[in-house]
Amino acid sequence: MDIHAETIVAIATAKAPAGIGILRLSGPRSQAIAETITGKRIIPRVVVYARFLDEEKEVIDDGVAIFFAGPHSYTGEDVVELQAHGNPYLLMQLQKRCMALGARQARPGEFTERAFLNEKLDLAQAEAVADLISAGSEAAARAARRSLDGEFSKRVHEVEQGLVQLRVYIEAALDFPEEEIDFLAAPELQSRLQRVRHDMAVLLEEAERGKRLLDGVHVVIAGAPNVGKSSLLNRLAGEERAIVTDIAGTTRDVLRESITLDGVVITLVDTAGLRETDDVVEREGIKRAHRELAEADLALAVIDDRSADESIRDLRESLAGVPQILWLHNKCDLSARPVAQELREDGWHLWLSARLGLGFAELAEKLREVAGLKELDAGSFSARARHVEALIRASAALGLAEEQLGYKQGELAAQELRDSHHALGEITGHMDADALLGKIFTSFCIGK
Repeated sequence: MDIHAETIVAIATAKAPAGIGILRLSGPRSQAIAETITGKRIIPRVVVYARFLDEEKEVIDDGVAIFFAGPHSYTGEDVVELQAHGNPYLLMQLQKRCMALGARQARPGEFTERAFLNEKLDLAQAEAVADLISAGSEAAARAARRSLDGEFSKRVHEVEQGLVQLRVYIEAALDFPEEEIDFLAAPELQSRLQRVRHDMAVLLEEAERGKRLLDGVHVVIAGAPNVGKSSLLNRLAGEERAIVTDIAGTTRDVLRESITLDGVVITLVDTAGLRETDDVVEREGIKRAHRELAEADLALAVIDDRSADESIRDLRESLAGVPQILWLHNKCDLSARPVAQELREDGWHLWLSARLGLGFAELAEKLREVAGLKELDAGSFSARARHVEALIRASAALGLAEEQLGYKQGELAAQELRDSHHALGEITGHMDADALLGKIFTSFCIGK
């Protein structure tokens, strides 16, 4: 469908700072509608002061009109901005006037959708618009800005180019089975495959970091009753958010608190103590604790250092599905152990005292490391869960392609590479088979 042939005009309203109201039109009738409302001729990229008139030539409001002629606009279509006073009633009247002249109310996200369909943005950039608006920290906003500027898309394209070269090589070899040379066993093919697999793995790792920037890090505080989980939450939050008593089972529901560490939002979740109980309310709290652990990026496993071995043994099953665990030996002041940290087979163990605030600098540093925050830099870009999932599928298909090549199954390897290429294309919205055909025909002398 030719987007530019549509006669519909999309309208969106938004409030800007300093009491300014902005009404946007996009589509082929935008200029005509704006000129009817203002009674003036408007030309591209020139700010025009005007009174906005209704059908009876009565003044609705006054302000400025700015016209951006397509394709040199955000959506790629003719776009007009009418900047008026921010009174909602006046904006509504102005919007009704536009609709009476042939416009319709824009759907949520339709301006950016049109920008994507008109190839002003790819899909990852389009999503970054929403990510930039909803960014919860300075670091997340910077990362979203880089994705909007095309950094993530550029990295995907670089990996995609290597994948295209692999596909060209293998599919061309399959087209000439009479050749005596075994192209599928050539060292050059293996070298290219390994290079693409490495680049894909690096991109996946960076996308996972970008997802953490966007979504934050979900950290669940878990442990038996009365080991100091709520004290830990209060100490990390810097205020008394959770009730702390000596009575086991005080916390019976999930309590959330957000903190910012190195520009990344970390959601701390305090949960009910994990134990067997006949108390109906406490049992429900424990069930909710298990649900939180199933979604956790990281668990802070709090244990009483005076009975550490038994506490660790009791917690292992509940934490089995958590990707990363920090074992916190709380109450080290009572066990007479100094603040310390030690790497064991089951992860890092840290000794601290939530009551006295001992060992919390070490905990913050280890939290940065385990959550991957230390690896974030000025070049980080934002990514979404679907991007990470697509990269995982692309990487898995690439691994299967390598396996099939080991068995000299070129056709199966080619299919896996196609699947990998398709998964990458889902990220940016570019999945054009014709581009691959063009590469094949220009790279090899096939028409003999």
